[in-house]
Amino acid sequence: MTSRIKKIFLNWRVLLLLFVVIMALTSIFTMSPNNWFAEGINIESVELNSSAAIAGMASPTSGTHPLNQERIQEINGEDIISIDDFYDSLEFVQTGDTVTIKTDFGSYVLLVTEEDVTSEVIDFGIEVGEIPNSNLKKGLDLEGGTRVLLQPTETIDSETLDLTISNLYERLNVYGLSDISISPAKDLAGEQYIVIEIAGATESEVRSLLEEQGKFEAKIANETVFFGGDKDITYVCRSADCSGIDPNAGCGLVSEGQHSCRFFFSIALTSEAAQRQADLTQDLEIEYEGTQEYLSEDLVLYLDDVEVDRLRIGASLQGRATTEIQISGSGGGTTEAIALEDTLNQMNRLQTIMITGSLPVQLEIVKMDTVSALLGEEFLQNLLIVALVAILAVFTVITVRYRKLIVALPMSLIMLSEILMILGFAAAVSWNLDLAAFAGIIIAAGTGVDHLIIITDETLRGEKASSLKERIKNAMFIVFGAYFTTTVGMLPLWFAGAGLLKGFAFTTIVGITLGVFIARPAYAAIIRILLEESEE
Repeated sequence: MTSRIKKIFLNWRVLLLLFVVIMALTSIFTMSPNNWFAEGINIESVELNSSAAIAGMASPTSGTHPLNQERIQEINGEDIISIDDFYDSLEFVQTGDTVTIKTDFGSYVLLVTEEDVTSEVIDFGIEVGEIPNSNLKKGLDLEGGTRVLLQPTETIDSETLDLTISNLYERLNVYGLSDISISPAKDLAGEQYIVIEIAGATESEVRSLLEEQGKFEAKIANETVFFGGDKDITYVCRSADCSGIDPNAGCGLVSEGQHSCRFFFSIALTSEAAQRQADLTQDLEIEYEGTQEYLSEDLVLYLDDVEVDRLRIGASLQGRATTEIQISGSGGGTTEAIALEDTLNQMNRLQTIMITGSLPVQLEIVKMDTVSALLGEEFLQNLLIVALVAILAVFTVITVRYRKLIVALPMSLIMLSEILMILGFAAAVSWNLDLAAFAGIIIAAGTGVDHLIIITDETLRGEKASSLKERIKNAMFIVFGAYFTTTVGMLPLWFAGAGLLKGFAFTTIVGITLGVFIARPAYAAIIRILLEESEE
């Protein structure tokens, strides 16, 4: 028996399977010492222009793994272990106080304003949550939230569709909604759609944001200078020759542990908008900031009457009806690299706002579904129970069927390894696991058991005249044939239902691919070694 085990663990197919399973576990649980005994609470999102955002805190990006999100560890020197600790530490904070929040990324000093103080709790614009147990991201069906299926009222090209998606994302961010997923989709008839998933948002909130086409405008001294889109803006530069990091300002250290960079990009206005700017800046005073000269009023940008940014106006533009102007701004971070990335993101965001303004096409709400967080939690509990029962049932059936533990045990372990590999892949690429994705995992696991039974039956009951090696080769030929058939069958589901079944198709294809190319060859090698020993 010892020699069999030694041969199994020295087989390269088995070693490959073990390596991939270990990588999957690492992806799921992030085997970093920093996360083993981590304490604190996760920062789920930070509202735009809130006190937290002004202090330098930011929402996690869509690609950030849950276990790598920023965590609040202390507030004013008090350890924060739970969400209750977070709110208790702010109970006696008043307007004008400063609050120091320490996270695993750094420290932030927040000034408490009147807007932060409510009748119940202090609200700095931070949404917090408990530290998750893994890097697996739950989809809308399990997390709770709203899914909206939008359709343009007219046929548009891919560039206009991308522009519409950018505008929608910006609008939803402006209103403080977090954990947003927006993606284009098509059905089998070629109809265009936009799928939006928003965790934690109610149907009424989302509908009110999406039913209006939207409006962008820029004001000086509360007077409108220009609107977004081609009505007033004829060109927004995005190329390297007229946009990027300002070469005259660059990046620098503005305070201890805080870096800042400045960006610039050029825009072209219509002659009418240029004249309005000249009239509004004619009588403004000039102010000095170091060696820089600016006008006394800022250029304030609004989206749907909500202020999204405020920019300084160079003194050289005073009273001039120029159609070519330069927009500048800044970004910051705890390191120069983070500040540089934030600055470029801020520049891209403003460019998108100025290009899009209102939505370039009218959208129609085709379908809207809302799932409560409590219902999603119940779905997940039921799903785990069903999965456990299914695994036990499969193990019982194959044990009774073959009456050989050396067959039933490897088969069960291979089935579990395939599920782990699928989950590890989902964690690595930040794939949201919704009910459709879990259905795909079940299909992939079921297909895997079918293939393992084929390999086992061909090996045990194949042509006696053929060698064990030939029997396994015949079994793998059948497995690969079934694999290609299933893959081709899943491809139409990628587009069916305007992409709502994409999670099912994607998970199924990934699952059977990992199984056919990694897990099942390893099982065939294990069975061959075990049965060769038995025949001898």
